[in-house]
Amino acid sequence: MRHVAVVGSGPAGYYTAEALQKGLGDRVRIDILDRLPVPFGLIRTGVAPDHQSIKAVSRRYEAVNLTEHVRFVGHVNVGTDVSVDELMGLYDAVVLATGAPADRSLDIPGCDLPGVIGSAAFVGWYNGHPDFARLDPPLDTTNVAVIGNGNVALDVARILSKTPDEFHGSDIVAHALELLADSHVRTIRLIGRRGPHQIAMTPKELGELGHLSRAAPRVDPLDFPDIGEDALLEPGMRKSVSHLREFAANPIAKPVTIEFDFFAMPVAVEGKGRAERLVLEKTRLDEDLRSVGTGEHYTVPAGLVIACIGYRTPPISDVPYEHGRGRFANDAGLILPGLYCVGWARRGPSGTIGTNKPDGAAIAERIIAETGGPDAAGSGKRGRAGLDDLIALRGLDIVTFRDWQKIDAAEIAAARAGAPREKLVHIPHMLDARDLK
Repeated sequence: MRHVAVVGSGPAGYYTAEALQKGLGDRVRIDILDRLPVPFGLIRTGVAPDHQSIKAVSRRYEAVNLTEHVRFVGHVNVGTDVSVDELMGLYDAVVLATGAPADRSLDIPGCDLPGVIGSAAFVGWYNGHPDFARLDPPLDTTNVAVIGNGNVALDVARILSKTPDEFHGSDIVAHALELLADSHVRTIRLIGRRGPHQIAMTPKELGELGHLSRAAPRVDPLDFPDIGEDALLEPGMRKSVSHLREFAANPIAKPVTIEFDFFAMPVAVEGKGRAERLVLEKTRLDEDLRSVGTGEHYTVPAGLVIACIGYRTPPISDVPYEHGRGRFANDAGLILPGLYCVGWARRGPSGTIGTNKPDGAAIAERIIAETGGPDAAGSGKRGRAGLDDLIALRGLDIVTFRDWQKIDAAEIAAARAGAPREKLVHIPHMLDARDLK
C-alpha cells in the first residue's frame, strides 16, 4: 500500500489525488489536509461569486473524496499542528498543493496606508474567506484605483461596479453584498504599466464589462497601436483587444465609469491617515516591449487602492523556498526526496484552474515512478493510522468530508432568494454547523 499526503484541498491537490487514484487504484491511500474546515480552495474563495459555472468543477473533486481511498482532513495547519517532517515520516510521498494565497507587496511609499489592500484580501473578503471576513474596505470613497491588467483586476472592477440585482444567482457573501449596496464608488481606474496589446485579460471576462447595468468602461483611443498590428496577436488576445477598441469607439455615460489607464506605473500612495491619492509615472515600451518610466508624473484621486499584482506561496518551516518567485524551490515538482509540490506552489501564480489538471497528473506519475512503480509494494510507513495517532495525541479538532457535507447543507439552507448558498465565514460557525445533528 502506498500512502500519500496532499497538503491543500484546492484544484491542484484534487487533480493530483485523482491521478494517483487512477494510477494506483486500490494500492493507494490519500489524505488531503487543509488548514480550513472547508475544501476546494480557490474554487470556493478565489473564483468570482458571479462565475458559478466555473465553481461547478467542485463536483468532480467531491467524487474523488467519496471513495474509500481518499480522505479530507480539514482544520489542520501543516507547519503548526503537524510538521512537514512528521508527514514525511508517515507517508511515502507528501505533496504541497497550498496554492499562492498571499499578496505580493505593492512596495511603494504609502503602501501601508489604510485603504491600500491586496487582491487576495479583497477577493477573500467578498468570497467569505475566514482570514478576510472582517476586512471592511472603505467603499465610502468615490474613486478606486485597481492596479493590474489581468483577470483578477477585472473581477475586482466588476464586483465593485455591480448593482445588488446583478448579484442574483451568485454566492457573494452577505457582508460584502450589504457594503457594496451602499458603495459611493463612481470611478474605477484599471492601471497597467503597458498597453492594450500586453494585457492578460481574457475575452469573456473583458466582454462582461460592456454589459453592466450602471457601469461602463472607457478607453483612450490614443493608447492603441495601429489597428493593423492586431493581426499579429494570437486569436484570444485579438478578441480581447477588439473589446477594448469597441469600448474606446463607443463611450457610454453611466453612473460608474471603469477607466482603463494604460502606460502608467504607480510610484506612491499619498494621504493624511488614509489613502487619498495615487501618484503615477507615465511609461513607454522599449524594444523588448518592457515598460520603462518616462519621468513624467501625474496624480489621480484614490480613497481605495487594490493591488492585483500577483500572489505568492507562504513559506513553510524547513521547506526550501524561492523568495524571488514566491514559491517552493523545486525541480519539476520535486523539492526533496519524498516531498513534492504542485500547482501554484510549484509554478508560481500562473495558468488557469484547468492548468492544474496536467500538472497534477505529471506529479502523480512522478510519485508513482519514484516510489517503485504501479505494482510495487509499499514502504511500510503508517500513513493514515500514524496521522490519526498524532491528531489524537495533540487533541486536534479535525473536519472530515462527511462533516463538510453538513456545513455545505447548512450554507445551502441559509441561502437568500436566488443564491446557491450563504457561506459561513467564521471558523467557529463552520464547526458549529458540523456538530449539528
